[in-house]
Amino acid sequence: MKRAERRAEAGVARVLVVDDEPDIRELLELTLLRMGLDVDAVGSIGAAKERLRDGQYELCLTDMRLPDGEGLELVRHIAALPIDVPVAVITAYGSAENAVAALKAGAFDYVSKPVGLEQVRALVRSALSLPERGEPASEAHALLGTSAPLKAVRETIAKLARTQAPVYISGESGSGKELAARLIHVNGARRERPFVPVNCGAIPEPLMESEFFGYRKGAFTGAEQDREGFFQAANGGTLFLDEVAELPLAMQVKLLRAIQEKRVRKVGATQEEPVDVRIISATHQVLSALVSSGRFRQDLFYRLNVIELKMPPLRECREDIPLIAESIVERLGRQCGRAAARLAGEALGELSRYGFPGNVRELENILERALALSASDDIQVADLSLDPLAEVEPGAAESLPQFLDGVERRAILDALTKTDFNRTAAAKLLGITFRALRYRMQRLAIREPGPGNRAT
Repeated sequence: MKRAERRAEAGVARVLVVDDEPDIRELLELTLLRMGLDVDAVGSIGAAKERLRDGQYELCLTDMRLPDGEGLELVRHIAALPIDVPVAVITAYGSAENAVAALKAGAFDYVSKPVGLEQVRALVRSALSLPERGEPASEAHALLGTSAPLKAVRETIAKLARTQAPVYISGESGSGKELAARLIHVNGARRERPFVPVNCGAIPEPLMESEFFGYRKGAFTGAEQDREGFFQAANGGTLFLDEVAELPLAMQVKLLRAIQEKRVRKVGATQEEPVDVRIISATHQVLSALVSSGRFRQDLFYRLNVIELKMPPLRECREDIPLIAESIVERLGRQCGRAAARLAGEALGELSRYGFPGNVRELENILERALALSASDDIQVADLSLDPLAEVEPGAAESLPQFLDGVERRAILDALTKTDFNRTAAAKLLGITFRALRYRMQRLAIREPGPGNRAT
């Protein structure tokens, strides 16, 4: 029986509380009853398993340490049952290891002792709004493809959407990390709340604290009124930190505290305020290598990298290129009033052989340019203007010049993407002159993706 059907039949959601301390058990029971919920409270894992056999619940809230075992045992027990019951655990204050272990075992979320009732209420509301397992997400956020790597990614996203665990998404530039983050959000309990994406590499260092946490009127010159930051904007929802490796060490410390305490303080304020956000982070860099080199804090790395999702490069999903390309052309064609635009068979073949160092983002840029240049609705090979250096037959090995050109091309495309194709800013980011960047773009056949991009 589905969750919605159970609620319709019972008339009220039912929660199982498992804690061996009578005072905490009573406090949680009273809090949940005042929320209009039905509550069963027990003091051991054995008693909880009996209740789970006899009853149907919308949520289980369990202490981590119980007389007859660990709360993790109950998390794994419920995960193995053919029921759809999210589990939240109560951990000792400062016990980050237990919280991470619970989330990796499949727990929905956790709260720390001493138990904050407002945090409990927020957790319960999120858990009860979790969609049914297998409920489809919006088609606008579809992750197309039938290859094994993309099937594995979709399965992982479905699991991650059913927890509140911090997720670290790794992968090359343009491989769809933000799309994966959005899918986790729209399939989860926070789908009705904001999804706030932040490019950490695009924020000037002096403005980072005020941008993330907001500021009070008069906090500094030009602060003429109170302003909310990214954390407040994402309250109740998801904060997506793209290119998180670009954060300076000083900001990493402040971010770590905000994640640990679930509280932030605006610039110029004397009091912290609670925030309820799920953190999803991503970068194309190897974060563990940055930790080893001292450029990224190890404690923050472990807080962000509770569960890792690896996005495959497009060249590993070559069989999906025609499907993805046709979908992009269809969407772009509708946007520019050319709904009849289609890719010719030869053009699809060329795309399937292309190396795509810039992944899906590069594919979209190529097709946007092709639509602008094509004189007819049938997009031909010549309209694609593909870089011959990046054309690789499936399974073919790259020569050293091809490999080096690919590395250089990815670095340039990454810098151009970060600067909205402002070549002056991109040259500065790469540490080369504008003339050197222009020469390299000509040699590697890197062109503007569309007439709307800047090329200063």
